[in-house]
Amino acid sequence: MSPEPDPRTLWNDRADVAQRSLDHYFAAPGRQLYDNWHPLGPGDNDVFNYWWLAHALDARVDAYERTSDPSWLDRAREIHDNILARNDGSLFNDYFDDMLWFGLAILRLADARGDDGLRAEAAAIWRHVLDNGWNEHEGGGIAWRVPQPYYKNTPANGPFVLLSARLHRHTGDPAQLDWGRRAMDWLERVLVREDGFVHDGINRQQDHAIDEQWRFTYNQGLYIGACVELAGALGDDDYLRRATRTARTALTELAPAGVFADEGGGGDEGLFKGVFYRYARLLVDAADVPDLRDFMLASTERVWRSCARDGTILAGPVWTRAADGKVPLSAQLSAVMATEACAALVSSPVAPA
Repeated sequence: MSPEPDPRTLWNDRADVAQRSLDHYFAAPGRQLYDNWHPLGPGDNDVFNYWWLAHALDARVDAYERTSDPSWLDRAREIHDNILARNDGSLFNDYFDDMLWFGLAILRLADARGDDGLRAEAAAIWRHVLDNGWNEHEGGGIAWRVPQPYYKNTPANGPFVLLSARLHRHTGDPAQLDWGRRAMDWLERVLVREDGFVHDGINRQQDHAIDEQWRFTYNQGLYIGACVELAGALGDDDYLRRATRTARTALTELAPAGVFADEGGGGDEGLFKGVFYRYARLLVDAADVPDLRDFMLASTERVWRSCARDGTILAGPVWTRAADGKVPLSAQLSAVMATEACAALVSSPVAPA
């Protein structure tokens, strides 16, 4: 029998395969850059998925941080430029959460490249979202999108907290941190349950109701990430305790069989798991949460055992079986993000030798 591979080598190799597979299955010529689906059918590329591409940019920065290969930054910059070109040269659109995802990815790219121009773009997104998205419906918070100023949700407020804290790290501007704390206070008051479970949104139908039926992994991940960033910015470890509570509740309620389920098939839902893994990894780095680390590694192992094929991986929204039918780019990105998170986990100081 051959010896078991070193975990660092195993997950680094898998991360390389995952990044190459993104191109193998989804790369498209010209302006499209990445197909929305594989295999591609009529009309599948009609939608410009601005926020999917923002996560693709983030994933390329993951590859750079793991390998120190500057070609990944070139790939990330290509996605950045593609988003702007397809968005008529503008950073902005009608969805505040979309813009914040892009802002977070731009800021990571800026940090990797030492690019003040990109940092200014991230700051411009933050200011635009604050000026146009914050209002007093439901007692404060960032709206989901321009046509629904009354509808507030975690996917808009979580990234706003993250971007506020990360910009403050660079600028020292107290207003950025203050607004991040205000958004976090609103989120915890309105959408975070006593046991840490994070609801999706409130007042979508102008009835002040909370959408408790939408039990999504990315809401848990966003709150976890926001807690980690505020813990670092404020030196307040109670945020890490809150994040750990949410992580453990999420595993109990959303992954009773040891892996997150399909959250709605194709489309946007495919990205939700990847967001959880991105920010859960930050919590494991910041605090001792061995059960979360073990879950991340074991559940991502499941997707590799189910979905790897012929030197590639093609992962749909169900991680416990091989992808069948059409696979959205969103779901493939989740597998890439989870794999990069695991590669980072086993390379951290807490990883076994």
